[in-house]
Amino acid sequence: MGRIKNLVPGLFLAFCLALGCDSRQDDQPNVVFILSDDQGWGDLSAHGNPLLQTPNLDRLIQEGLEFERFFVSPLCAPTRASLLTGRYHLRTGVTSVSNGYEVMDADETTLAELFKANGYRTGCFGKWHNGSHFPHRPEDQGFDEFIGFCAGHLTNYFNTGLDSLSHTVKTQGYITDILTDRAIDFIGRNKDQPFFCYLPYNAPHSPFQLPDAWFDKYKAMGLDDELASLYGMVDHMDYSIGRVLKSLEETGLEKNTIVIFMSDNGPNGVRFNGGMKGIKGQVDEGGVRVPALIRWPEKIEAGRKINQPLAHIDWYPTLTGLCGLDPVMTKPIDGMDFSTQILGHHAEFPSRTLFTHVAFLNKNLISYPGAVRTATHRLVVRDTAHYLYDLVKDPGQTTNLAPEQTELAGNLKNQYDQWFASVRQGYKPEKAIALNTSHILLPAYEAEYTGNLRFAEGHGWAHDWLVNWSSTADTIRWLVESDTMRVFEVLLKYTCPPTDLGSVISVRLGEQSIQATVTDSFDPPFLPSPDRVKRKEAYEKEWANMRLGAIRIPGGKHHIKLIPVSVKHKRVSEVAGIELIEEE
Repeated sequence: MGRIKNLVPGLFLAFCLALGCDSRQDDQPNVVFILSDDQGWGDLSAHGNPLLQTPNLDRLIQEGLEFERFFVSPLCAPTRASLLTGRYHLRTGVTSVSNGYEVMDADETTLAELFKANGYRTGCFGKWHNGSHFPHRPEDQGFDEFIGFCAGHLTNYFNTGLDSLSHTVKTQGYITDILTDRAIDFIGRNKDQPFFCYLPYNAPHSPFQLPDAWFDKYKAMGLDDELASLYGMVDHMDYSIGRVLKSLEETGLEKNTIVIFMSDNGPNGVRFNGGMKGIKGQVDEGGVRVPALIRWPEKIEAGRKINQPLAHIDWYPTLTGLCGLDPVMTKPIDGMDFSTQILGHHAEFPSRTLFTHVAFLNKNLISYPGAVRTATHRLVVRDTAHYLYDLVKDPGQTTNLAPEQTELAGNLKNQYDQWFASVRQGYKPEKAIALNTSHILLPAYEAEYTGNLRFAEGHGWAHDWLVNWSSTADTIRWLVESDTMRVFEVLLKYTCPPTDLGSVISVRLGEQSIQATVTDSFDPPFLPSPDRVKRKEAYEKEWANMRLGAIRIPGGKHHIKLIPVSVKHKRVSEVAGIELIEEE
């Protein structure tokens, strides 16, 4: 389905060229969509932050329109799926942030596919976080160009390796600078044709790494290392956004380019956030209300503010309206087209209710935590209890009104239950990894496991690995799917000290079984890290490759399993995953 779907934009372009369409039309504005990562509503100087300096974002607020109450999901990948598709993330197959729960269904239609079908050049520069395997990568979902990373975070922000159209590019410098350079280059190369430039920065997501000058600036204010890092990363991103704006001016594209900025969830920690309750991962106001703005010189009145609730699901239909795009076949959209209101045509804002859900790394998808947001109230659903807040009179959510306003609370709870039942339809607790490329990495954090095994860091976020492989009952397995019979060589990515050598590992698929003995030790230390504070994520280290043998994978879905045949000493090895390399 995904492969057929991706033919549509190309056929549209071929048809357009055959008719002699102009490469640039005056009524086709460019779009630069900038997304920050874990930046809270309070992480702007324009919002009253007494320490942080964000002059370029403040300038965009002054020159454009700010959405005073803009809502997203509590976590990264769900918000990205919703803004790209105009649909609540649970409908798209995305439920959380790792273990495959961040993967967006391939048959979803993205903004990139919409713009591409309308003759736009499309580029993504930064954090994708909606799938790292075919057919879920940026290049499979409508982007002509991509450089960045597909997982939830990077382990190193300096001189790092980045994904780019099925291969890895070794970069030099700081990640925010690199992504900005690539976006500016994309803008310059496409100034004579309409383009959609998606710039999802990873700042200020941890690990907290940034150049000295930006860190020292906030340390000089007496801040602790974590807050100095966070504010320095936002400040540096703001400086980089200024570079993007300057490139639009220098190329003469400023007036014909829509610039959008927003964050993907609330702040990644407790800090200034306008007195709101909640942070990242929580369904309270502070966890889901984020900075959001749009600028289009001479088309959108400067300095305006919209107080009515809008959300990430609204970008797909609203950009369709603003850019005059011809619709493409898509699934039903949850968002609303607010292009008329944004352009100041005095249209009424319809009454609406927005819904929020958060799930962590749990296969069993349950209905809570969740929330309902109207223009005046928020209902928060936790376990079997729910809490009602009047956000006009009580913006800090200090008083639960549910016991006294039972009718309103019950009505909103019923709406939430109906919504959740609707968006949960089609939920698939297991997703197969497609074997449609010749070289595939099956990482440990996408595996299921049994027995004594556990993740090294603990959560199973991106780049984590499995440890304590100590028994013949400890199994690691991946669900894969192939469209035809193929033969792959299997490589184990592992570390093992000399004292644990000698265990025998079996790779099994159905009745097939191949075995290999761990004979070579490899036990490196963690790589040096420029973290300013101890990180929450797994640290970075190198891995050895051990050839396990070749295995035949028939068409269809199958589990590839790693099982110890014997454990020679205390443990078998630590496991970062397996690589599959197709035999010619």
